[in-house]
Amino acid sequence: QVQVVQSGGGLVQAGDSLRLSCTTTRRTSSNNGMGWFRQAPGREREFVAAISWNGGNPIYADSMKGRFTISRDRASSTVYLQMNSLNIDDTAVYYCAIARGAAAASTPSQYAYWGQGTQVTVSS
Repeated sequence: QVQVVQSGGGLVQAGDSLRLSCTTTRRTSSNNGMGWFRQAPGREREFVAAISWNGGNPIYADSMKGRFTISRDRASSTVYLQMNSLNIDDTAVYYCAIARGAAAASTPSQYAYWGQGTQVTVSS
């Protein structure tokens, strides 16, 4: 059974940092890209960041560049999202997902398995 288990959400103040983790089924995710998406209240699901099967060529949404960093540890089948300089607009439910292919991808349709989501709330 494929598992995508997230952790690391919480309530922080503007300017703070937070690190999200996503542990996946190794046999399923080892040769696949991984991504992070988020969905804020009243908004559509938004691409955040993605990384290829081997941890190379990370891609980011424009609003996350320079603040967020995606990384993965293939040995532990874990993907991370380091979020720095958080602001109120970053408040959302964040989702980790396993891509259908090996490359990093930026649309939800390119992902096959999704985590349960974790709430990130940034206060002023």
